[in-house]
Amino acid sequence: MMHISFEAAAQRERKPERQCLLLLHRDSANMGISRDSMHKRRATGGKKKAWRKKRKYELGRQPANTKLSSNKTVRRIRVRGGNVKWRALRLDTGNYSWGSEAVTRKTRILDVVYNASNNELVRTQTLVKSAIVQVDAAPFKQWYLQHYGVDIGRKKKAAAKKDSAEEADAAAEETKKSNHVQRKLEKRQKDRKLDPHIEEQFGGGRLLASISSRPGQCGRADGYILEGKELEFYMKKIQRKKGKGAA
Repeated sequence: MMHISFEAAAQRERKPERQCLLLLHRDSANMGISRDSMHKRRATGGKKKAWRKKRKYELGRQPANTKLSSNKTVRRIRVRGGNVKWRALRLDTGNYSWGSEAVTRKTRILDVVYNASNNELVRTQTLVKSAIVQVDAAPFKQWYLQHYGVDIGRKKKAAAKKDSAEEADAAAEETKKSNHVQRKLEKRQKDRKLDPHIEEQFGGGRLLASISSRPGQCGRADGYILEGKELEFYMKKIQRKKGKGAA
């Protein structure tokens, strides 16, 4: 009679359990998101007989739901044809274009304020294409000062409150500029136009912008500064939303 050790017997007992786990794992691998109509119910609600297995080209992937966070996280995704997509999971910066001034700057995204498709995306601070966000105005303010020599967004103080020290500093700054720079700035000033709504936003240090890229596909949250009729439209929408919230 062959003697079996206690350890060997225990291993034999464990084998069926391990096989079950493997089978479960294999089945769960097939239970992915599918976009085909084969594995869905009919329009009437009746079940359809699936006469073929799921196909790789009919798969669906879960949404990125890119969150506004300082802990930047972007994942590399291998997709059909061996191509690559970049799935942004967390972002807080992007390149934003100021169309009327033809200037683009990398800036911080501070807040998600409006989304036409779903208010839940505003509450959860989710970055998606066409979301309306507030971005830091500092890089654009700095460029404007350098390009036009005008410090926009500074709160106007009463003449009586102005210190003599501030006036002296301003005079010193003026004297530092060369004649050539002065003439260049004066020439630029002739064609300078600034939307009053944008100037008002510079005072608060935040600009309204729209995301035009797809963070879940390209891994970036780039966009443009809102201006003109589009800015007025979204300002009304945001104001109306605030009014409803207060009520």
